[in-house]
Amino acid sequence: MDSFSLDPYQHTLKKAVSCSGVGLHSGAPVNLSIRPASENSGIHFYRTDLNDRNGIPAHMDKVIDTRLATTIADKEIHVSTTEHIMAALQSFGVDNADIELDGAEVPIMDGSAAPFTLLLKRAGLKKQAAMRKVLRITKEISFTSGDTTIKILPHNGFKVSSEIYFEDSFIDKQTYSLNLSAEKFSKEISQARTFGYVEQVEELWAKGLAQGGNLDNVIAIHWDRQSILNEGGLRFSDEFIRHKVLDLVGDLALMGCPILGHVIATRSGHTQHLGFMKAMAKATDCWEIVEFKTNKNKSALHKVALSTKAIGEQIMPFFVPQHIRPGYNVATVSC
Repeated sequence: MDSFSLDPYQHTLKKAVSCSGVGLHSGAPVNLSIRPASENSGIHFYRTDLNDRNGIPAHMDKVIDTRLATTIADKEIHVSTTEHIMAALQSFGVDNADIELDGAEVPIMDGSAAPFTLLLKRAGLKKQAAMRKVLRITKEISFTSGDTTIKILPHNGFKVSSEIYFEDSFIDKQTYSLNLSAEKFSKEISQARTFGYVEQVEELWAKGLAQGGNLDNVIAIHWDRQSILNEGGLRFSDEFIRHKVLDLVGDLALMGCPILGHVIATRSGHTQHLGFMKAMAKATDCWEIVEFKTNKNKSALHKVALSTKAIGEQIMPFFVPQHIRPGYNVATVSC
């Protein structure tokens, strides 16, 4: 293979795994299961409490709300707070899985992705026969919205760099960067918890939101901006930026496939992540679809010419937004 270490084959889980928790905003109990799925099916969310048989594809086109968390929907069925579980699935290389839950929110668990990484480790990965298709960045793509800037550069792997600025001295300016892998995600990112100022949490409570939020699943920053209310303190001195990286990885997983590129984000959140993904989707001259091919020779990248019909047959239906499918570039990776 080339210098990046992405496995050329699609993967699913070896077995189903389950957990229980509460929804961050409803406070309602939620039971969740992650189950193996067939190759080329992608990630789908199913609402078992609504007898949802079609599922919601985990794709940017299905995002309907980015306030406080990322929410996807298909018709009247919706699922919110998808970012933590999607970050875990993406980082562990799960291409195909069915996520079943009996409520409208993915359980918040401890406010991080660590419980989901433990589930995936318990389930194990199963290699499938189908080859992976990857979104490879060939030219820089930039997105700006207010104080937020996000760009992605060509890179042999998936690298994420993020920076935040807060006016208070407790958080201040923090930066973090890493080449994503299952091991690095598990050790450096997955345990970072969601956070907020105490008065923000109180305001949400007054509005009937964050009913499931407490000191077991949210870092509550003290009114004095000098400490947090959680016993035990922070898990990392820079836990805030690490959680921002977690959210960014989870939201970008809604592109529907692995990405080869270096993402650099400043002051970003869920709303800006969606705007950036839309900008990426439209920039068809800045990326190409890479499909792995196997042979016994030394690996190399080979351009191939495929007709629009062939592309439609090979790419997952939700892989690229419908309005930009015709004419995008396709290549193969031999390994």
